Amino acid sequence: MRIVNLIDHLLTDQPTILNIGKFDGVHIGHQRLISLAIEQAHAQKWLSAVLTFNPHPDLVLHPPGEQRLLTSPIERTLLIDKLKPDLLIIAPFTPTVMATPALTYMQQICKALPLRELWVGEGFALGREREGNVAQLEEIGQALGYRVKPMPAVELDGLKVSTSLIRQLLQMGKIEQANRFLGRPFVLEGVVVAGERRGREIGFPTANLAVESWRLLPADGVYACHVRQQGELLLAITNIGIRPTFGGFQPTIETHLLDWQGDLYGQILPVQFLHRLRREQKFGNIAELKAQLTRDAAQTRTLLG
Repeated sequence: MRIVNLIDHLLTDQPTILNIGKFDGVHIGHQRLISLAIEQAHAQKWLSAVLTFNPHPDLVLHPPGEQRLLTSPIERTLLIDKLKPDLLIIAPFTPTVMATPALTYMQQICKALPLRELWVGEGFALGREREGNVAQLEEIGQALGYRVKPMPAVELDGLKVSTSLIRQLLQMGKIEQANRFLGRPFVLEGVVVAGERRGREIGFPTANLAVESWRLLPADGVYACHVRQQGELLLAITNIGIRPTFGGFQPTIETHLLDWQGDLYGQILPVQFLHRLRREQKFGNIAELKAQLTRDAAQTRTLLG
């Protein structure tokens, strides 16, 4: 997959089928949309291309701290790469781009590549004040020489799969259903930083994750997880919350790796969330907490072992 960051010059002279979208999470609906476009492009012996944005438009459109995302630009790129399009365009998204009319933006795209078909989700829109909805893009396409292929949302469990729905499910602690809609485990990635060493003192040392402020966190609670470390997939229990037993007030993300010892400080640790074991709770004493953590570890072994 070739990656480019601008559409201000000719990118290819091959006829192209293009997907455009924000693609946060690259969930099963995104995967289907992109995969079918790739399949059609290759059947026609055309180029398959995907255009997404950096920064994510929601981070530009909304005040800082108001929006939470599922994936970083790098994670999104890696997930799209697994689908094997020929070309990935990671276009800048700025207030200037946001104010660009849909016709002008599509003209820029058509100057960068010979666009034959534009594949988008059914509710897609681009351009100033989202004027470029599917109907408008079809009208523009008649002038610029491309067809629009709007794809209906994928339905699963009687629901239309969407990034906003997955965010809601995660914030409700419904990790298993969110994972079904993602088509893979939800991953929270952060740098391991020094903590208060409370876990080490009670026999459950934890890696404390510092994550970017824009990352969406699952609901507070304890989760059964996988952590890949040195090529090995390890079992882990992860607590998200304020640690009320210790009188905490600041949210933390703490992961205890089962049957593993070592120094993780400074490393980037990707944690795969698989099952929510319980809500976060306050215990009467340390002995009660240790007993519950032992039960959490045993349950994680049963679920994932």
